[in-house]
Amino acid sequence: METLLALSVALFAGLMLSRVAKKVQLPAVTAYLVAGILIGPYLLGSFGVKGLGFISMEDIDSFGIIPDVALGFIAFSIGNEFRMSQLRQIGKQAAVIGVFQAVLTTVVVDCALIAVHFMIPEKFPLPAAIVLGAVASATAPAATLMVVRQYKAKGPVTNILLPIVALDDAVGLVLFAVSFGIAKALQLGNADIVSVIVEPILEVVLSLGLGAGMGFFFTFCERFFHSRSKRLAMSVTFVLLTVALSMLEFHIGGIHIAFSSLLVCMMLGTVFCNICDFSEELMDRLDRWTAPLYILFFVISGAELELSVFKDYMIVIIGFVYIISRCIGKYFGASLSARATKCDPNIIKYLGITLFPQAGVALGMAIKAETLGEPGIIVANITLFSVLVYELVGPFLTKMALQKAGEITPEGKTSAREAAKQ
Repeated sequence: METLLALSVALFAGLMLSRVAKKVQLPAVTAYLVAGILIGPYLLGSFGVKGLGFISMEDIDSFGIIPDVALGFIAFSIGNEFRMSQLRQIGKQAAVIGVFQAVLTTVVVDCALIAVHFMIPEKFPLPAAIVLGAVASATAPAATLMVVRQYKAKGPVTNILLPIVALDDAVGLVLFAVSFGIAKALQLGNADIVSVIVEPILEVVLSLGLGAGMGFFFTFCERFFHSRSKRLAMSVTFVLLTVALSMLEFHIGGIHIAFSSLLVCMMLGTVFCNICDFSEELMDRLDRWTAPLYILFFVISGAELELSVFKDYMIVIIGFVYIISRCIGKYFGASLSARATKCDPNIIKYLGITLFPQAGVALGMAIKAETLGEPGIIVANITLFSVLVYELVGPFLTKMALQKAGEITPEGKTSAREAAKQ
């Protein structure tokens, strides 16, 4: 009973606040995150009434399957953006921009935070600065996708945005692994070439391979069903199965084998949308089915935000340096590479702003960084602080950039109730 009550309260709070957000012209994603904060352990949950709010982080963790599954469906949907017909037009540009802006962001943030380290070496260790540079490369595909869908954005910026966000995570994983290995060598005095180079490359390659294999198997199984409802059920089945398989971890010799669920599910969607002739219709039906799941995902994400990080003024100061330098890296990295690849002027001007949101992937990196000891804890706290800021402000900035680019039209604000009357 308490579990169902908590989920219904989360959905209700998210939906009602989304109406308030619409009045003040904020994206629904922001409303869902604020709803999570309101019913989270720092506000409503602090009263200790189980079921009417999340009373602790342990309580939130008990719903962990929802974010895992939601991210799987989000990545699957992003894979739909990698259609060969579209990639022939923007594939080269997306690849160049995706890699360049991620690398430049890491360099800019590293430089800024290493400078902070030399100013206060006793409070901000060098390994923390190096790891945070790599964490900065990651973006938040979920928030970006939700803004695009809510406002039905269409145009050059939108077309290139989602492939770049997906590629960004693959590049980020490699950058993080290399930076983490360097930081570990500085902290512990030894470097492991396997964990620095081999394991991150294997994670990316094996994730794409697993996703491709599941995509071919999915398409093969779809052929046995003709009704829309059963095809939809089969789609849900394969996304759930793929998410489950992506959680496998094991060792072969001294090498740790793991998968990125985002990359695996993205590849699942990419293969499916390119070899299944009715994939567009099925994707559209799946998007409607997953709407409540996405609301729960963002509300739970909001409840997970650690407001306690505001208590440490050093975390706040370093956090703002991180946020500002990351925004500079993302904006100019996207702008310079877009200009070099002769992209549309709106892409050059506005794409970088849409890459500001940051969440799940960065938090995953920060959790792994905690194994460094004290520097890792600093990385985690600064990442939590920045995610809190980015999640609340990022979706609005993405919406603003797409509006300035002329890719959000009044069509995105139509009412289903009014449409039904016509």
